[in-house]
Amino acid sequence: MKKILAATALISASLMATFAQAEEVGKIGVDWVGNDILIEAVHDHEIEGVTCHLAYFDRGFFDRLSKGNWFEDPSNSSIACRVTGPVTVGDIDLDKNGEEVFKEGRSFLWKKLVVKRIYDKANNSLIYLSHTREVSEGSAKMSISTVPLYGVDVTWSDKYWPNGKPE
Repeated sequence: MKKILAATALISASLMATFAQAEEVGKIGVDWVGNDILIEAVHDHEIEGVTCHLAYFDRGFFDRLSKGNWFEDPSNSSIACRVTGPVTVGDIDLDKNGEEVFKEGRSFLWKKLVVKRIYDKANNSLIYLSHTREVSEGSAKMSISTVPLYGVDVTWSDKYWPNGKPE
């Protein structure tokens, strides 16, 4: 039993450390068996001055023990993104598929909590979508946040707009 607990702790620690761009800023205990809601600040590596706060459920030891599903957390997540400083847009994908900016394991192998960024040029906004990606089936549980850039002083990468602004 000690070996199982040690392996579980090692796996959980490696899953939590999967993505270095998230910083835990809150932890809310939701019941007496150790289940928590974790809140992380996610910094987009290509957009300075925008911070997303991602909340998700983290199952505790006793919940895992009682339900038997040791290596998986629920797919639920929530996201809110805001301008938190001067905005500088770097080398981002501008197509409708967007770009993955965050990924964290939610199960031993297959399930990932993902945040994608999409630039909505028509509305001059950044869209951040959190969802769970699985190999065999996707999840309909998702959350979306938009960051309007209207009225915000934004510095753009001259790769796309040599004059400093989108056309």
